[in-house]
Amino acid sequence: MELSTLLNREFLGNTLLSWLIAAAVFVAVFAALKILRRILLGRFTRLAERTTTGIDDLVADLFRHTHGWFVLLVALGAASAPLTIPPNMQRYIRMLLGAGVIVQLMIWGNTAINGWMKRQSALREGALGTLTAIAFMARLALWAVLLILLLDNFGLKVTTLLGALGVVGIAGALAAQSVLGDLFAAISIFLDKPFEVGDFIVFDGLSGSVRGVGLRSTRINAIGGEQIIVSNSDLLKSRISNYKRMAERRVAFQIGVVYGLPRDVVAEIPALIRSAVEDQEQVRFDRSHFKGYGASSLDFETVYYVLSPDYTLYMDIQQAINLGILRRFEEKNIGFAFPTRTVIVEQTAVADRSSGATKDGIGDAQRERAAPIQ
Repeated sequence: MELSTLLNREFLGNTLLSWLIAAAVFVAVFAALKILRRILLGRFTRLAERTTTGIDDLVADLFRHTHGWFVLLVALGAASAPLTIPPNMQRYIRMLLGAGVIVQLMIWGNTAINGWMKRQSALREGALGTLTAIAFMARLALWAVLLILLLDNFGLKVTTLLGALGVVGIAGALAAQSVLGDLFAAISIFLDKPFEVGDFIVFDGLSGSVRGVGLRSTRINAIGGEQIIVSNSDLLKSRISNYKRMAERRVAFQIGVVYGLPRDVVAEIPALIRSAVEDQEQVRFDRSHFKGYGASSLDFETVYYVLSPDYTLYMDIQQAINLGILRRFEEKNIGFAFPTRTVIVEQTAVADRSSGATKDGIGDAQRERAAPIQ
């Protein structure tokens, strides 16, 4: 029997040559994909060990979770191209390949979510609850979409199912809108990062260090020692001042000196204050001016910056500045002003309406200056 005659013999509706070509395609595709997977997995694994980014780690995990059965299905699909297959069989093959791709996508998606959660939990202490909720919602959305695609792949009508899921979702959202509001607020805090665990924040007149961000509420350790628990949605509606992220602290303070000082002494006061500020470390002097005339004092305003957000350091520096100003003012005989009040009492002659006589002892105007009131 000649070779050409043998190759043209039909088996199951295809010639032997077609079967041999399909087998060669299967072996080539399967071997190529397995070799490519191994090469890329090794390369990205080595790259992940040398870098701190998460992209190479994610790609390595995706290759690591690419299963052999998926490669086999892809090779079988490629091998079926040269063959003449009945329409019903082609439909089953497409359904099998589609199901395999969807399942593999589900595995890849779950791997990506796990890798992201692992990386974020290492970077953000105290956010495990929020991370778990985000991961759960991401998995739920992923599985819902892929399940619908899988059902559609098998020829099932999913329109009715989508409508039912929409109605159930709306009803559930309306019933638990407050809880969902706090949950989405927690996700917003996690993604937008207005504050993190350990930050010192001030909101609605309250202040303290953030202890933890939960799914429904945020716990804050107040300065007084008590713990403040506030819902996430209420917290995001407030104006939040985050002092942990303050690079430097701006300080403005005022002092007043007594009236009656010579003009040259008054002109020298800003320089005296400046020298007291610049004597300190970790400060940057901005300005000091004779601001205006107060009710009982000549007012001076000074602004400087502490090059650290540390509140204790700021108080130490301000105390040293105050002592330095006090020493310099004592050397120059400059007095600090305090509130004073002058009371004038005037007594005049009072006529006795009944007799027309003037009362003894009253006739001269008397003025009394009250002592200063501190």
